[in-house]
Amino acid sequence: MVESNPPRRRLNVHQALGGGSVADVILWKKWYGGVVVLMSTSTLWFLFERAGYNLVSFVANVLFLLVVILFFWAKSASLLNRPLPPIPDLEISDESVVKAADAMQIWINSALSIAHDIALGQNLKLFLKVAVGLWVISYIGSLINFLTLVYIGVILSLSVPVVYDKFQDHIDEKLFLFLQTNKRRYSRVSSSAANLD
Repeated sequence: MVESNPPRRRLNVHQALGGGSVADVILWKKWYGGVVVLMSTSTLWFLFERAGYNLVSFVANVLFLLVVILFFWAKSASLLNRPLPPIPDLEISDESVVKAADAMQIWINSALSIAHDIALGQNLKLFLKVAVGLWVISYIGSLINFLTLVYIGVILSLSVPVVYDKFQDHIDEKLFLFLQTNKRRYSRVSSSAANLD
């Protein structure tokens, strides 16, 4: 017997994504941002994956073009008595370095804690999760190039939240039914396994 429908509590997808400008871009509320992200990732994927362009040569060519443009702009500005190019002081503040280091420290300590628990054999469930996760990553990596995987991730991040936001009630209803059906199947399998013992 299937339980009744889930309570109608609608998730605010915009708030779940952080509620800022990134959420606006992902949900296409600022459509020009979504278009820029989609076009730039599509262009980069095409350049590197299909056209065979190399990342190092691409970065070198872009920097070369930037240096040439700035050089000729500065020279022509001095000859024509025009203002120099508006280049800000390119310095990283101590505060931003400390914030980045603190964030990295939290991630690294978390990873080291997991590695410590696995190495000492204290947590079999965690070991199995990590082993299966790494095996899945390895298998996907053997099938798909990393750049293609990132491109697929960008495409999914620009499409799945929008679809979920639009059809949230229908998706939640189907997921609820799916989870209830699987819960019943799991309880049948576990009870039949207990009867075999």
